[in-house]
Amino acid sequence: MDSDNINIKKLAKELKISTSTISRAFNGSPDINKDTKEKILAFAREHNFLPNHYASNLRDKKSRTIAVIVPEIANDFFSQAINGIEEVARKKGFYILLYRTDDVFEKEVSFVNYLNNGKADGIIMSVSGEASDHNYIRKLEKKNVPVVFFDRVYEDVEAAKVTTNDYDSSFAATEHLLDTGCRKIAYLVVNKSISIGKVRMQGYMDALQKHRIPFDDALVINCSNDEKVNYNILKEMLEEIKPDGIFCSVERLAFATYHVCNDMGVDIPRDLKVISFSSLGIAPLLCPALSTITQPAYEMGIKAATLLFDELETKGLTAHKKEHILKSKLFIRKSSAG
Repeated sequence: MDSDNINIKKLAKELKISTSTISRAFNGSPDINKDTKEKILAFAREHNFLPNHYASNLRDKKSRTIAVIVPEIANDFFSQAINGIEEVARKKGFYILLYRTDDVFEKEVSFVNYLNNGKADGIIMSVSGEASDHNYIRKLEKKNVPVVFFDRVYEDVEAAKVTTNDYDSSFAATEHLLDTGCRKIAYLVVNKSISIGKVRMQGYMDALQKHRIPFDDALVINCSNDEKVNYNILKEMLEEIKPDGIFCSVERLAFATYHVCNDMGVDIPRDLKVISFSSLGIAPLLCPALSTITQPAYEMGIKAATLLFDELETKGLTAHKKEHILKSKLFIRKSSAG
């Protein structure tokens, strides 16, 4: 009899559990109670009862690490989502590696390729761009590295996705500005080609159509990740286009708007009404208090991490191709008051 079977028999005797249950725990079988499995593995580690193949699997194949790839870290949405991911990972005894792409597609590709060599057991990511070739992500499947997308996703890659109801939120935010009397609403966007940019912009466009306001492409303002560049773009827009409302599709553009309006003496909300996607806790304390569409960022992180661990624990047998949509909240404050 080989040493693996001897160890399993010893363990069964010690824990008063059948050898078949212990074998299933070591083989990662999904049809075993999670608490039972954890109890078996913890006891086995403590008493050096791990079968050889399982010990080598732990040593060679499992990093007990998950990678989180995000466009930015300073953004409140991503910091809250990372907190949610980290909480789930910590409870599972995993560490997280954080990678920031700065919205640079090439960085995303290089991170994913690097992680494809066993550096992480799974990846949770919010994507940087909308390039058409996503084979670098599909290669992960061959190595059994599961991927879960959150917030910003690639529609053509089969993976679990955690998003929010961005279309409904954008529609409601635009309609709110229209209800307060706005007729010339500028829509500020950093990258309108990514999935989330398209969905949010569609909500804006459809709300205008409902209220019989013609869509004007000149009111869609392409901004950047550079503060100084954005300052100049917005200053020029306020001088030349003179909108009466601004809808910021990302948080940092609301700050840039406040900055420029302050320098130009534009009164919010008297001269210009502002609403933004934002998870900023101090939004109510800004002057004036900022109206926001707030995504449940922390809950999205929890959900994304839970889906990833479901896949890791069932060896990809879960129905992981689903999209999970959580609801954002609209908080109307003084910046868009009627």
